[in-house]
Amino acid sequence: MEPTPDVVRHFHPVLPARQLRQRPVRVELAGHAYALFRDATGRAAALSDACPHRFAPLSKGTVTKEGQLQCPYHGWRFDSRGHGTNPSQPELRHCEARSFQVVERHGYLWLAHANTPVSAMPELSGEDYFFGGTFSTLFQAPLHVALDNFSEDEHTPYVHTRLGWSGAQTGAVEFEAHNHADHTEVHYRAPQRPAPIMKLLLVRDGDYFHNDWVTRFDPVRSIYTIHWKSAEGMPRPFITQAHIFFVPETARTTRLHVFSFLRTSTPLLKPLLPVAAKAALGLTWWEVRDDARFIPTVADTPYSHKGMRLDKYDKPLVHQRKLMERIYYAHEPEAVPRVIHEATGT
Repeated sequence: MEPTPDVVRHFHPVLPARQLRQRPVRVELAGHAYALFRDATGRAAALSDACPHRFAPLSKGTVTKEGQLQCPYHGWRFDSRGHGTNPSQPELRHCEARSFQVVERHGYLWLAHANTPVSAMPELSGEDYFFGGTFSTLFQAPLHVALDNFSEDEHTPYVHTRLGWSGAQTGAVEFEAHNHADHTEVHYRAPQRPAPIMKLLLVRDGDYFHNDWVTRFDPVRSIYTIHWKSAEGMPRPFITQAHIFFVPETARTTRLHVFSFLRTSTPLLKPLLPVAAKAALGLTWWEVRDDARFIPTVADTPYSHKGMRLDKYDKPLVHQRKLMERIYYAHEPEAVPRVIHEATGT
């Protein structure tokens, strides 16, 4: 069984920064394991989670007072660049462990190859958005299943209970999708069903839900911008934005790291942004949790869409496979399905 292709040339959020303290932490990305630790200055670092001696997991070791990561098996020590020493044979050369770049930003640790330029870090919301917070959720399904789920809202009335429309309102849904050379764009407009939490965002009964998003593959991420308007077209004051990163941990699991933002164009409401942004974060958490609970039901969905009777709401799905293969995996289109096939056993 082969691991998922190496995708660490892209920056991925892998761990909330507050979770990395005195002890090393293991994270997984696309079938590869990494040991994260903080050096003597408190700066985060990452090494391949396998000691070059006999492949013991470095994440089970300790950090010395000098800021070196010490292997739990034979005590080999490594600095943040992977330079190592063997205490039992100090003259031994070539004790290096593979090191990776870690950038701390937006309250998260972002992992990439050592030579990936920091300019490749994904941009999050601009200064007019208030940052409401982050959360992570593990999906018990491969990356392609998680991404397909978040690439259409057709399942909204059946999987979710707050955002969007009810099953009786499916005939009122307006939909648009556009495929581009490096991303997809999707637009939904539908009646917003009643939900108490909507009152905190000043959404009224009879308002219309608008969900506009862009999906990119450097790494795999979607930016969802949600707002509401009255039936007559009058905008409601708050606009939410969620940046969701789809991080494949193994061939069977995907971790979603979510960054939530809120803005308003009404000056008098800006003092309320801290409270309203927490409501938006909570709403996003509920919606993602609903998906996480359902996703094991479809976790064995094959990588290929061949044989599926796709409808208009699935327009982005096939194109996104091509973008994922070309941009994210950097493989020829015919090569990636074979790798995924072997990794998932489907």
